[in-house]
Amino acid sequence: MVMTHPGLPDYLVYLNWVFMFLVSAWALYTRVPEKAVHKCIQLNRVPVLGGVVRFLNRSPWPLLLIKIVIVAVFITIIYAGLQGTPVPERNLATVLTWNLWWAGLIIAIFFLGSAWCAVCPWDAIATWLVRRRLWKRAGSNNSLNLKVPGWLRNVWPALLMFMALSWFELGAGVTVDPYATAMLSLAMVVMATVSLAIFENKAFCRYFCPVGRTVGFYSQLAPVELRPIDKAVCADCETLECYHGSDLVEPCPTSLVIGTLTQNTFCTSCGNCVQSCPEKNVSWNLRPQSVEVKQDARPHWDEAWFMLGLLALTSFHGITMLPFWFDSMSQLGGWIGDSGRLLFTFSAGMLLVILVPAGIYSLSAYWSYKWSGEVNHYRQVFSTLAFALLPLAFSYHIAHNLNHLVREPADWLSLFKNPLGAGMQPLSMDGKHERYMNMIVSQDTLSWIQAGLMLFGFWLAIQVVRYRGFAMYSETRLWVLPVIVFAVMMHGFNLWLMAQPMTMRM
Repeated sequence: MVMTHPGLPDYLVYLNWVFMFLVSAWALYTRVPEKAVHKCIQLNRVPVLGGVVRFLNRSPWPLLLIKIVIVAVFITIIYAGLQGTPVPERNLATVLTWNLWWAGLIIAIFFLGSAWCAVCPWDAIATWLVRRRLWKRAGSNNSLNLKVPGWLRNVWPALLMFMALSWFELGAGVTVDPYATAMLSLAMVVMATVSLAIFENKAFCRYFCPVGRTVGFYSQLAPVELRPIDKAVCADCETLECYHGSDLVEPCPTSLVIGTLTQNTFCTSCGNCVQSCPEKNVSWNLRPQSVEVKQDARPHWDEAWFMLGLLALTSFHGITMLPFWFDSMSQLGGWIGDSGRLLFTFSAGMLLVILVPAGIYSLSAYWSYKWSGEVNHYRQVFSTLAFALLPLAFSYHIAHNLNHLVREPADWLSLFKNPLGAGMQPLSMDGKHERYMNMIVSQDTLSWIQAGLMLFGFWLAIQVVRYRGFAMYSETRLWVLPVIVFAVMMHGFNLWLMAQPMTMRM
């Protein structure tokens, strides 16, 4: 017997469908401003919050202390996974990693952007091992400082890594295996360390890390940004400390120049540019959440495919939690002679789920390209309108993860007192039922929040299509109809997923 949670009630699903059709019709028959006008607020000038921002940026010590604490927790997770009980709900490694960190990380991006990357334990340990410095700029170090080959200077490696991570998480069952969770965590540290020892700057963070790239792309929808205060000051700058660093501060880990920065995708929120800028011309800002994805971010072919992969894989996470998925995989495995853990069958199903939306979107972009009179290149249409996929993926991802945070609470005090789960027995069905019923918020409140997130995601997606489509070809708005239809299809499918009872992990 497995525990499931209820899906969205029908009336909230119908509300989303009515909203979808109304917004889609409105988008096709209303004129779009050529460029959205927005204002930003410097965070260091906001009461109370500004004091926190100034404290964090005053010196490297606050960030270093946070890193040390997180690395200590990370080492505890490794130890618990390797030495503790194999019962996942009793082991700190699996509960903290999958129930709190991975579920909460996506939600945190909605408010804090790429803040996690600034304190990531994988990068912190790799940096300390290779640079042999806790803080300040390292001189000669053990890195070969080689340039990343041209064929790797894109996000294709990160997309493949994200697919592999999803395979381990959902297919190999890492989420319910403390030992495998610890080994996967160690593998990420090894990859980050090897990359830093070979390549210049932090190639792992920019090109290879599946979590970092997921955080980076979702951060395009975050309400915070790191930008120049006065672009004219940056235009006159000849030393580019934000890029090269200073005598005490490391250079930008992902090779960004703050004066030309228009998107959060590759910013790791490390704050190096804030501390190294001699003119103090760098600021954390509050901004409208839609401005970057609507107009500021620049379209690239590889990044468009990563956003498409995010959309497909987030939906795939939901599919694997449906009861029929397990029955379907078992039947398919029997037909093709796959026995045991059905890893081949799972891989085939995963590939199919990725290829179907990728193929449909490719056709939608193709017909939009044709309906535009071919005034733009197909790749340009594909890459530009792919930004609409990001809010669809992000809103569903958050709504889905809320179930894990709200419905899979843990006795954190007991877990930290006994991180190895020594002497603990697996939860009984009564214990699991009691835990799932002991929700942080009521079921009705959770459902309304999830439905609201889905509405917000679709609204942003249509806004992206309107603004970017009109900027590319303003003669008619009907040429973007195929991509709007695709957005309705994917949002409708994700709504259907949200309405289904889903099997919980632990």
